[in-house]
Amino acid sequence: MQIKTVQTTPFQDQKMGTSGLRKKTKVFLENKNYLENFIQAIFNVIDVKGKRLVLGGDGRYFNKEAIQIILKMAISSNAKEILLGINGYLSTPALSFEVRNNHFDGGIILTASHNPGGMNGDFGVKFNGSNGAPAPENLTTAFTEESKKISAFQTIEMPDIALDKEGVQIFENTTIRVVDAVKDYADFMETIFDFDVIRALFKKGFTMHYDAFNAVTGPYAKEIFENRLGASAGSVVNAEPLPDFGGRHPDPNLTYAKDLVCLMYSENSPDFGAAADGDGDRYMVLGKSFFVTPADSVAILADNAGLVKGYQGDISGVARSMPTATPLDRVAKAHGWDLYEVPTGWKFFGSLLDAGRILFCGEESFSASSSHIREKDGIWALLFWLTILAKTGKSVEQIVHEHWQKYGRSYAVRYDFENLTVQKADEVMENLRQKLPTLTGQNFADTIIEKADEFTYTDPVNGAVSAHQGIRIFLQNGSRIVFRISGTGTQGATIRLYLEKYEKNDFSKKATEAVQDLADNAIKLASLKQIAGIDTPSVIT
Repeated sequence: MQIKTVQTTPFQDQKMGTSGLRKKTKVFLENKNYLENFIQAIFNVIDVKGKRLVLGGDGRYFNKEAIQIILKMAISSNAKEILLGINGYLSTPALSFEVRNNHFDGGIILTASHNPGGMNGDFGVKFNGSNGAPAPENLTTAFTEESKKISAFQTIEMPDIALDKEGVQIFENTTIRVVDAVKDYADFMETIFDFDVIRALFKKGFTMHYDAFNAVTGPYAKEIFENRLGASAGSVVNAEPLPDFGGRHPDPNLTYAKDLVCLMYSENSPDFGAAADGDGDRYMVLGKSFFVTPADSVAILADNAGLVKGYQGDISGVARSMPTATPLDRVAKAHGWDLYEVPTGWKFFGSLLDAGRILFCGEESFSASSSHIREKDGIWALLFWLTILAKTGKSVEQIVHEHWQKYGRSYAVRYDFENLTVQKADEVMENLRQKLPTLTGQNFADTIIEKADEFTYTDPVNGAVSAHQGIRIFLQNGSRIVFRISGTGTQGATIRLYLEKYEKNDFSKKATEAVQDLADNAIKLASLKQIAGIDTPSVIT
């Protein structure tokens, strides 16, 4: 084995966003040293010598090669220890757990989350800190700036490291430890949820269907739902992780989980339907011919916390991302909990969780979690739902309808206007920004605009300020619209329009119909047709 320094040229587009560095896979493959440059930038900023890190990925194309590249770089830089799952597979929530449980200095997860995989898909790199949470803005900015001036990276000439079974290997001053990450995570879930209670539900004949999208949660779901809880064999489908996710878009929503949706709306549907995204942090829940919105889901979980053995103490507070509809707000008010509204990006929940200010949190992008880790956690959310179903004996639809009867309903829909040029997306937002001072008091969709602003967040724990986080328009009838530019794509720009209409008594409408007036007025207000040449969303969720 020989350590060597390789001269390289920096790249100017390696900007780490709210969800890490994400690019088309071909960017990593066709630009020499693209991955190496960014990993070296991370290692330089955190001073990796003597550090203990967790490393893993969601199994997408280029994962195996990237893991070997990073391992060799870590060994050459005298990292103290690297922990991986078997074959390098790790879901994002499992990585957060391993970092926290083993008191590591951080972790690197190789994923583009819910984005497609394969040669023509997407690839990404994300760094999580010692608390298990995504790196804060000051750190991601430091990674970006370092990557722009990198002139060399360090690696070691050696054969690839075997990762196909548990064990410890030592190379130079670095220990490589491979663990059964599926078992670790499943054991952890048993400390939070009463598996006997859920097991009894399946023994009564309860049926479920979980679509793993041929992504990383397949082995976790097989172990937990079928092996430990007793769901019938075949309840978990598409369970084998594949580099291209079987050619599917691993985003658990009504658009991309068509097979699951069709099954759950069929005559002989299972009692419970669910799916997860590529790296296991997002989830979707359906009952028989019934879809649960992410905003309703996190509110229902928090409202029923007392049914779960791991949440028997007092709840200090809860939080949601700004674009997420407001059912959680009403639950928090009823219980007397503190409520925090944060920008989009899971890292913004981290400081609140670390400070003990919140117990539960969630986003409209099909994600929820609690203080057990510092990432969103899809399987955790499903185990929470199964506990509620087991303890109440009610169906998914009954639970949601009773929630609406108690708190009212937020009809919530998201329009995505994809593949805009960055320039056009910025023009749309600037147009809205210029209109803000004159909007209050204007007529809008049969009501009046009560307030309009651009969301700026000041972290109540560390004082960090995050500006330009989206434009909010509040209406007098309790409804709301939000515009923001998404940071999760790998090409062009996406404008997301969030529509929320509050109803206290009428729960019978289709969500898309309920918000249609809001949508029409919002698209007109934003001048989307005039500026960007588009007035029809690419995706509606």
